[in-house]
Amino acid sequence: MTHQNTQDSSQDSIESLESLGPAGQALQQKLAAAFSPDHLRLRDESHKHEGHAGHRPEGESHFHLEMTSKVFSGQSRVARQRMVYALLANELKQQVHALSLSLAAPDDKSK
Repeated sequence: MTHQNTQDSSQDSIESLESLGPAGQALQQKLAAAFSPDHLRLRDESHKHEGHAGHRPEGESHFHLEMTSKVFSGQSRVARQRMVYALLANELKQQVHALSLSLAAPDDKSK
């Protein structure tokens, strides 16, 4: 079950840190601070990559990020991805093997 925190009814949600390990929590906090998202959901999908390159038994090697932020308004899909990958460059060089992205701006026609 996904737990969501909402500060008020005008915001979407940011997934609770309870469902993530230490690396995931650090990623989520860094993303929230940098992008002030309306919606942020980070999932550890490491279990789907058992036996594949970069997988570690303790997990937290493969993540999927869904995020909606005003920062992405007017930015292309590639520009949005570059912004996230630049922010998380150190983490991607170290513990995080893979990060898939679903990024949107609040004014996007389809999310």
